[in-house]
Amino acid sequence: MRGLATQVYTYLCRIKSGNVKSPINSSTFKPKDDLSLEEDAERKVGWVLKLIFAGTASAIGYQLFPYMGDNLIQQSVSLLQVKDPLFKRMGASRLARFAVDDERRQKVIEVGGAEELVKMLNTAKDDRTRKEALKALSALSGSEGAAGVLHQHGVISVIRSMPDTVEDQDITRYKSVLLKRFQDLNYD
Repeated sequence: MRGLATQVYTYLCRIKSGNVKSPINSSTFKPKDDLSLEEDAERKVGWVLKLIFAGTASAIGYQLFPYMGDNLIQQSVSLLQVKDPLFKRMGASRLARFAVDDERRQKVIEVGGAEELVKMLNTAKDDRTRKEALKALSALSGSEGAAGVLHQHGVISVIRSMPDTVEDQDITRYKSVLLKRFQDLNYD
Protein backbone atom coordinates (compact mmCIF):
# COMPACT_ATOMS: atom_id res chain seq x y z
CA MET A 1 0.00 0.00 0.00
CA ARG A 2 2.86 2.37 0.80
CA GLY A 3 4.41 1.70 -2.56
CA LEU A 4 1.15 2.48 -4.36
CA ALA A 5 0.66 5.63 -2.31
CA THR A 6 4.20 6.77 -3.11
CA GLN A 7 3.67 6.20 -6.82
CA VAL A 8 0.36 8.09 -6.80
CA TYR A 9 1.88 10.98 -4.88
CA THR A 10 4.96 11.08 -7.12
CA TYR A 11 2.75 11.13 -10.19
CA LEU A 12 0.63 13.94 -8.76
CA CYS A 13 3.73 15.97 -7.82
CA ARG A 14 5.08 15.69 -11.37
CA ILE A 15 1.83 16.99 -12.79
CA LYS A 16 1.67 19.95 -10.41
CA SER A 17 5.20 21.22 -10.73
CA GLY A 18 5.90 20.17 -14.27
CA ASN A 19 9.05 18.46 -12.97
CA VAL A 20 9.66 15.09 -14.58
CA LYS A 21 12.48 14.14 -12.24
CA SER A 22 11.67 11.67 -9.50
CA PRO A 23 12.26 12.74 -5.90
CA ILE A 24 14.98 10.09 -5.56
CA ASN A 25 17.21 11.90 -8.10
CA SER A 26 16.53 15.29 -6.58
CA SER A 27 19.38 17.00 -4.76
CA THR A 28 17.07 18.11 -1.92
CA PHE A 29 15.77 14.64 -1.10
CA LYS A 30 15.41 13.90 2.62
CA PRO A 31 14.20 10.59 4.11
CA LYS A 32 11.90 12.42 6.57
CA ASP A 33 10.14 14.16 3.71
CA ASP A 34 9.60 10.84 1.96
CA LEU A 35 7.93 9.33 5.04
CA SER A 36 5.68 12.33 5.56
CA LEU A 37 4.73 12.28 1.88
CA GLU A 38 3.89 8.57 2.09
CA GLU A 39 1.79 9.06 5.21
CA ASP A 40 -0.04 11.97 3.63
CA ALA A 41 -0.74 9.98 0.48
CA GLU A 42 -1.86 6.95 2.50
CA ARG A 43 -4.25 9.11 4.50
CA LYS A 44 -5.80 10.59 1.36
CA VAL A 45 -6.10 7.25 -0.42
CA GLY A 46 -7.53 5.73 2.76
CA TRP A 47 -10.30 8.31 2.87
CA VAL A 48 -11.12 7.71 -0.77
CA LEU A 49 -11.36 3.97 -0.15
CA LYS A 50 -13.55 4.54 2.92
CA LEU A 51 -15.89 6.76 0.92
CA ILE A 52 -16.12 4.18 -1.86
CA PHE A 53 -16.90 1.47 0.70
CA ALA A 54 -19.55 3.60 2.43
CA GLY A 55 -21.19 4.42 -0.91
CA THR A 56 -21.21 0.79 -1.97
CA ALA A 57 -22.62 -0.34 1.39
CA SER A 58 -25.36 2.30 1.16
CA ALA A 59 -26.32 1.24 -2.36
CA ILE A 60 -26.44 -2.43 -1.38
CA GLY A 61 -28.42 -1.63 1.77
CA TYR A 62 -30.93 0.36 -0.22
CA GLN A 63 -31.48 -2.62 -2.53
CA LEU A 64 -31.52 -5.33 0.14
CA PHE A 65 -33.51 -3.64 2.90
CA PRO A 66 -36.70 -2.19 1.45
CA TYR A 67 -38.40 -2.72 4.82
CA MET A 68 -38.60 0.93 5.78
CA GLY A 69 -41.48 3.36 5.68
CA ASP A 70 -44.64 2.51 3.79
CA ASN A 71 -43.28 -0.86 2.66
CA LEU A 72 -43.02 -1.93 6.29
CA ILE A 73 -46.64 -1.06 6.95
CA GLN A 74 -47.83 -2.86 3.82
CA GLN A 75 -45.79 -5.97 4.68
CA SER A 76 -47.09 -5.94 8.25
CA VAL A 77 -50.69 -5.78 7.05
CA SER A 78 -49.91 -8.61 4.63
CA LEU A 79 -48.67 -10.67 7.57
CA LEU A 80 -52.06 -10.20 9.23
CA GLN A 81 -53.71 -11.88 6.24
CA VAL A 82 -51.69 -15.11 6.58
CA LYS A 83 -53.35 -18.06 8.32
CA ASP A 84 -50.43 -18.85 10.63
CA PRO A 85 -50.91 -17.22 14.05
CA LEU A 86 -47.15 -16.62 14.43
CA PHE A 87 -47.05 -14.41 11.34
CA LYS A 88 -50.20 -12.63 12.45
CA ARG A 89 -48.59 -11.88 15.81
CA MET A 90 -45.45 -10.58 14.09
CA GLY A 91 -47.51 -8.30 11.84
CA ALA A 92 -49.54 -6.97 14.76
CA SER A 93 -46.40 -6.40 16.80
CA ARG A 94 -44.84 -4.43 13.96
CA LEU A 95 -47.96 -2.29 13.59
CA ALA A 96 -48.05 -1.64 17.33
CA ARG A 97 -44.44 -0.43 17.25
CA PHE A 98 -45.07 1.66 14.15
CA ALA A 99 -48.23 3.45 15.35
CA VAL A 100 -46.60 6.03 17.60
CA ASP A 101 -48.05 9.25 16.19
CA ASP A 102 -51.17 10.34 14.33
CA GLU A 103 -49.51 10.44 10.92
CA ARG A 104 -48.28 6.86 11.16
CA ARG A 105 -51.58 5.66 12.57
CA GLN A 106 -53.31 7.21 9.57
CA LYS A 107 -50.94 5.36 7.22
CA VAL A 108 -51.78 2.07 8.93
CA ILE A 109 -55.48 2.78 8.47
CA GLU A 110 -55.05 3.79 4.82
CA VAL A 111 -53.31 0.50 4.05
CA GLY A 112 -56.12 -1.45 5.71
CA GLY A 113 -54.44 -2.35 8.97
CA ALA A 114 -57.41 -1.47 11.17
CA GLU A 115 -59.78 -3.82 9.36
CA GLU A 116 -57.23 -6.65 9.34
CA LEU A 117 -56.52 -6.23 13.07
CA VAL A 118 -60.23 -6.45 13.88
CA LYS A 119 -60.51 -9.59 11.72
CA MET A 120 -57.43 -11.02 13.43
CA LEU A 121 -58.90 -10.38 16.86
CA ASN A 122 -62.24 -11.88 15.85
CA THR A 123 -60.69 -15.09 14.48
CA ALA A 124 -57.86 -15.51 17.02
CA LYS A 125 -57.82 -18.95 18.59
CA ASP A 126 -55.12 -18.45 21.24
CA ASP A 127 -54.40 -15.86 23.91
CA ARG A 128 -51.01 -14.78 22.52
CA THR A 129 -52.60 -13.83 19.20
CA ARG A 130 -55.41 -11.97 20.97
CA LYS A 131 -52.90 -10.15 23.13
CA GLU A 132 -50.86 -8.91 20.13
CA ALA A 133 -54.02 -7.85 18.30
CA LEU A 134 -55.27 -5.95 21.35
CA LYS A 135 -51.87 -4.35 21.83
CA ALA A 136 -51.83 -3.12 18.20
CA LEU A 137 -55.45 -1.94 18.44
CA SER A 138 -54.58 -0.07 21.63
CA ALA A 139 -51.68 1.64 19.87
CA LEU A 140 -53.90 2.54 16.89
CA SER A 141 -56.72 3.90 19.03
CA GLY A 142 -54.43 6.67 20.31
CA SER A 143 -55.86 9.12 17.79
CA GLU A 144 -59.53 10.00 17.45
CA GLY A 145 -59.62 9.41 13.70
CA ALA A 146 -58.17 5.94 14.05
CA ALA A 147 -60.56 5.15 16.89
CA GLY A 148 -63.46 6.21 14.67
CA VAL A 149 -62.32 3.87 11.90
CA LEU A 150 -61.92 1.02 14.40
CA HIS A 151 -65.44 1.70 15.66
CA GLN A 152 -66.76 1.54 12.08
CA HIS A 153 -65.17 -1.89 11.68
CA GLY A 154 -66.99 -3.13 14.81
CA VAL A 155 -64.08 -3.47 17.20
CA ILE A 156 -66.23 -2.81 20.28
CA SER A 157 -68.51 -5.80 19.67
CA VAL A 158 -65.48 -8.00 18.91
CA ILE A 159 -63.77 -6.95 22.15
CA ARG A 160 -66.91 -7.54 24.19
CA SER A 161 -67.47 -10.97 22.63
CA MET A 162 -63.95 -12.13 23.50
CA PRO A 163 -63.79 -14.73 26.24
CA ASP A 164 -62.23 -13.60 29.50
CA THR A 165 -58.94 -15.21 30.41
CA VAL A 166 -57.51 -15.86 33.82
CA GLU A 167 -53.96 -16.74 32.70
CA ASP A 168 -53.02 -13.52 30.92
CA GLN A 169 -53.79 -10.29 32.76
CA ASP A 170 -52.45 -8.21 29.84
CA ILE A 171 -55.42 -9.22 27.71
CA THR A 172 -57.85 -8.04 30.39
CA ARG A 173 -55.92 -4.81 30.78
CA TYR A 174 -55.85 -4.11 27.01
CA LYS A 175 -59.57 -4.89 26.77
CA SER A 176 -60.44 -2.50 29.57
CA VAL A 177 -58.18 0.25 28.20
CA LEU A 178 -59.72 -0.05 24.74
CA LEU A 179 -63.30 -0.13 26.02
CA LYS A 180 -62.60 2.90 28.23
CA ARG A 181 -61.03 4.74 25.29
CA PHE A 182 -64.11 4.14 23.13
CA GLN A 183 -66.39 5.08 26.01
CA ASP A 184 -64.49 8.36 26.50
CA LEU A 185 -64.93 9.12 22.79
CA ASN A 186 -68.69 8.37 23.09
CA TYR A 187 -68.58 5.43 20.68
CA ASP A 188 -70.24 3.17 23.20
